[in-house]
Amino acid sequence: MKTAVSHQLRWAQYLHCGIDTAWQFFSSPHNLARITPPEMRFSVVSDLPDSGIYEGMIIDYRVSPLFSIPMKWQTEITQVEPYKSFTDYQKKGPYRLWKHVHEFLPWDEGVLMKDTVEYELPFGVLGEVAHRWIVKKKIHHIFDYRCGVLDNLFNDKKQET
Repeated sequence: MKTAVSHQLRWAQYLHCGIDTAWQFFSSPHNLARITPPEMRFSVVSDLPDSGIYEGMIIDYRVSPLFSIPMKWQTEITQVEPYKSFTDYQKKGPYRLWKHVHEFLPWDEGVLMKDTVEYELPFGVLGEVAHRWIVKKKIHHIFDYRCGVLDNLFNDKKQET
């Protein structure tokens, strides 16, 4: 039996806002669509309260990650330490494994937000070929896009003249 290859993405970004602001934004599943590239047509389909995440929360999405093909994705929030971290874990979706740990660390000028994503693709060797040529680039594109949106929201790039 062949085992899947595990991949990991680490991402960090400084946000010029307080920990309360960062936590409120990221702990609301309703904000995910705002930080996902529009071509992915990401939407939360669960009827969720706007009161933030909690351990055991199940979130259903619809997303078109490749070739505009819509698919369902379901995650569960498996760990929450308010104002410090939370973890979402794919229950149903395109990956064999998707575990995303979000961390929020205070610093002098705001918050250091850290993401660690561990993922595995299905389909053995074919999945690894797809990873090399398509999936890895797509995931990096998603996080690059997200970084730009978060810069616009939390890191005022305008210079006074």
